[in-house]
Amino acid sequence: MWRCTGPRWSGGGPEPVGRFGQRLGWYCAERAETRTSLLPAGKTLAFAAVGERRCLGVRRAGRWIVCPYRAVLDGASARDQCARCAQLDRSRSVAADTMADDPRPYGVYLAYFGPGLLKVGITAAERGAARLVEQGAVAYAWLGRGPLMAARRAEAVLGSALGVPDRFPKAAKRAARGALPPVAGRVAELAQLHGRAREPALWPETLEPVEFACTDHSELFGLDRIPGEVAELGGMVAGAEVVGEVLAGVGSDVYLRLAGECGAGELEGEGADGSDGGGRSGGAGGLVAVMDARVLSGWVLGVAGGRVTTVPVVAKGRAAAKGVGEQEDGGQEGLF
Repeated sequence: MWRCTGPRWSGGGPEPVGRFGQRLGWYCAERAETRTSLLPAGKTLAFAAVGERRCLGVRRAGRWIVCPYRAVLDGASARDQCARCAQLDRSRSVAADTMADDPRPYGVYLAYFGPGLLKVGITAAERGAARLVEQGAVAYAWLGRGPLMAARRAEAVLGSALGVPDRFPKAAKRAARGALPPVAGRVAELAQLHGRAREPALWPETLEPVEFACTDHSELFGLDRIPGEVAELGGMVAGAEVVGEVLAGVGSDVYLRLAGECGAGELEGEGADGSDGGGRSGGAGGLVAVMDARVLSGWVLGVAGGRVTTVPVVAKGRAAAKGVGEQEDGGQEGLF
């Protein structure tokens, strides 16, 4: 039985941006095997949630340790672990400051999500741009590189001095995608902040500086395919179905043109192992909705039996941005 492990963008290594692609991960406990399936623009999906949503357990040294409690999770939450597995996960976590002895070098970066939405963060250097893509950064630039604790101190000092946070809520990120300036404007905003961070009075001596170079992800994400008015899909429950065509993928968000509103076309169901299911009739001109693919983690996904999406639409139009200090549903995504 294959369970979805949520959205993925890479195999975990420093892949060139051109090789990144949004995927869904899968895990079969009986076989102790994992696999992924791509979610490219134009792919048609028709899947249904089967049975109960289960805790995925803990991932250690590249393998899954199955939840011993067989905990059932809330279908509306982006969290994919029960409280006890989450506690175990954080007992050996850079994000929770319980892994200070990590010997890997770390990179400090500036990430751009929209006008005025810039953050400072760190990620293991061996992961390359993977962390930036996973969190949906429209553009980014490296600031420096050094040991974990030096990078951690630099993140705190620069974040405070520059007046930028270390996270933004998902609603703010989604809203910003509808009001992006041209690429030159994004580069200029990042360059200005990068220059301020490099001022001698602010720069931590323990961090090796990196010259300014901006990487933009708008083409990778397909931001030009996202319309100005977008609905939002709610959480999954047993039997709930999603039927539509992938338009774009940004971080954990998947933008879908929902089937059944107008026109007709063949849709393929995505089975529980990422294989295609039977064709379904759908629409090429239906409502566009965004789904946080993290709500799929823990579910067995079978082929949809109907031709329309039955997951509730919880909002329509661009989501209003929450306050910068508010935390998005499901908490902060994995950092490292």
